[in-house]
Amino acid sequence: MCGKLVATCSAHVEEMMAVPEAARPNTTRVTRLEAVRITHMPLRTLTTLGVGGDAEVWELRDPERLRVALEQATAAPYRVLGAGSNILAADAGVLERIIKFGRAFNSLPVLDAALARGDKQVWLSAATPLPGIVRRTASAGVSGFAGLLGVPAVLGGAIAMNAGTRFGAMSDVVNQVEIFVDGKLERLPASDLDFAYRHTNLPAGAIITAAEVRLTAASVAAVQATLTQVDAARRGQPKVKSAGCAFKNPPQDSAGKLIDEAGLKGLRVGGAMIAFEHGNFIVNLGTATARDICTLLERVRARLPELEPEWRMWGVPSAEGEDATCAA
Repeated sequence: MCGKLVATCSAHVEEMMAVPEAARPNTTRVTRLEAVRITHMPLRTLTTLGVGGDAEVWELRDPERLRVALEQATAAPYRVLGAGSNILAADAGVLERIIKFGRAFNSLPVLDAALARGDKQVWLSAATPLPGIVRRTASAGVSGFAGLLGVPAVLGGAIAMNAGTRFGAMSDVVNQVEIFVDGKLERLPASDLDFAYRHTNLPAGAIITAAEVRLTAASVAAVQATLTQVDAARRGQPKVKSAGCAFKNPPQDSAGKLIDEAGLKGLRVGGAMIAFEHGNFIVNLGTATARDICTLLERVRARLPELEPEWRMWGVPSAEGEDATCAA
């Protein structure tokens, strides 16, 4: 994740925009093992912000040949894409291949069976949609997930950034994870992940493939009461294209409140705007580019330098190893 945003952001954005979008054919091919589907497509079609240029996408299709498929996919520089709900991708696209888990990795049927049996824990694929997990566990009277209502992520991505709300986070429900790293699958207990606010201490280059989550029994009424609280708190969020909260909350404070108090709501650059509904949301009004959004991030940081981006910035790697979309 981009760890900082400084005054040189514009120079980096200009450099990105000078790189022409790769002239790649919009073709599809399947590897010899038929475990991977390879396409070329713009990232704006795969991210909730709706911006981003061309990328080579490797969609994993066969859970039985996961390790072999990942060996192939990680043979060159790569990034992993889940629901695309916290990504700002460069207009020029990215040079790395994008690894994405296909529909065959959705474990909601596995969760349904575990809930029906009354299991205390269950292994789920990293590609399992978090909203589906929240709905099913709530209906079954399982606590721990209700605080994640409205987080538009898949399980792996949510764990990687310890997604959550003030009502709960992924760290509340994860027992252990399975990761692919250094060419092999390994399991790590939650205690090794060093969960913190929007942070998980995963090994460098690790890909979360699955996780074991706790299924703690509670009354349906109690879980529904939490859902009602969370839903009420999130109703003020904008309904147009965004990537969730743009900035992390500073300790003991609220990024949205600080942005509101600075009079920045409604500030617009091109097709991007700081939402009137919630100051910590930058929305795509339909024509926004990564340049527009980055400029807004920079203007907020100029007024509120204590704010740190929450999104993952996908662009040209900088000398420090961060992403140059908005990083120095």
